[in-house]
Amino acid sequence: MAKVHPNVVPSPAAAERAAAAAADEAGEEPTTLTVWRKSLLFNCKGFTVFDAKGDLAYRVDTYDDAEAEVVLMDPAGRAAFTVRRKRLSLSGEQWLIHAGGEDEARRPLYAVKRGGGGKTMARVAPCTTAAGAAAPFVVEGSYGRRRCVVYDGERRAVAEVQPKEAVGTDVFRLVVQPGVDVSLAMAVVVALDQMFGRPSLLRSWSS
Repeated sequence: MAKVHPNVVPSPAAAERAAAAAADEAGEEPTTLTVWRKSLLFNCKGFTVFDAKGDLAYRVDTYDDAEAEVVLMDPAGRAAFTVRRKRLSLSGEQWLIHAGGEDEARRPLYAVKRGGGGKTMARVAPCTTAAGAAAPFVVEGSYGRRRCVVYDGERRAVAEVQPKEAVGTDVFRLVVQPGVDVSLAMAVVVALDQMFGRPSLLRSWSS
């Protein structure tokens, strides 16, 4: 099996490079991440995400007694986004994406819900309709097969989940187009995993 985690321990320089790559929205090349559906911490569930150089870019570490939320962190452990489950009285559930950590009282930025008709498997809608609010996204394809695309309101592919050859579905690629917030794209993947992953981070997890 190909080596999944070439540079597991993030040096300060690697952490800075990963943060800079996630914040750089002016690049001309897509950002490609390798997503490993596993935490590196003992007795945790989660994700470990590497950049194209093999350095740690993001991590999710969730304990068995976690509440209905998942925190996406940078290599230094700083919260980038928190993804929270919200049950709806008549239409199931949705996942809310908040900027920052679990203790920060902020309005959610996006709500991710299943379906939408036709090829759409999920919709990512902004939580405000004020002027200048972010545009909605739709997700088409199959997260279970690790083949799905996120489209913006102008039908442009802004991010894509792709299978990684010969390593099964627990390791896959996330390709994010220039000008798109890489951290937000990864937060959307976390939400999709809660809705379509089997098992999810908040249920039993395979070793």
